[in-house]
Parts: sequence; structure tokens; C-alpha cells
Amino acid sequence: MQAFIFPANTEKQILVTSFSLMCFTCQDASSNIHCLSTTTCSEHEKYCLTTYSTRGFGDNRNQRITKKCSAFCPTIDLNIGIAGVATSCCETSLCNISGASSVKTSYTMIALGVLASLACILRLGF
Repeated sequence: MQAFIFPANTEKQILVTSFSLMCFTCQDASSNIHCLSTTTCSEHEKYCLTTYSTRGFGDNRNQRITKKCSAFCPTIDLNIGIAGVATSCCETSLCNISGASSVKTSYTMIALGVLASLACILRLGF
């Protein structure tokens, strides 16, 4: 916390206080329950950033969550079928308690990939 005193006039002074942003933090956690550590962000970090990544599908799905302070807020929502990444940002202290919107495996994208591969194989005559 920082405090600044500004003279308003000869009889009164104004006290202005600024609080630093606090965020939940973790690195490549397998579950949001492992992301309950907190940290105080530096002056230039204005966002709490949560990144949720997943790969695989069905019972072989692997997910990872990373939470941290950030100076910028990247907007990522990428899903290529068997892998995906999503981010979310917020600007108030401890606002990143929940995970980013989860990335779901797209069976449609997997099916299209298989069909495209099959069409390519048939076209080449293998």
C-alpha cells in the first residue's frame, strides 16, 4: 500500500491511498484447487491472468491451469480439436478465483481432420 499526502490548503491535507492488485497464482496446475496461493502484483501489472490449456480427448484428456499477474490481457480462445488454450483476465484483487472457461475437445474438428486425411490418402492412391 502506498500513501500520498497532498496539501489542500493551510488547514487541511488530503490523504490518497493506492492498493496494489493481488492475484491467485499457480503454474501448470492440474486442478483449480492447486491455485490458491496469492501474490501482490507489481505497479505495472494491472490484470490477473488465467490460462487454461487442454490436450487429448475422452479419458486421455490432460488439462493445465496457470494463474499470474500480468501487464497485458491477451485474448486467446483456440481449439484445434485435440488441443486448446483459453485465457481470461480481470482487474480487481483476487478476482481470478475460478478457472478460465474450460476448453472442450471438439469431436467435429477431430472428425473433419480424419476425413480430410482419408480424402488425401485416397486421392494419392495409397
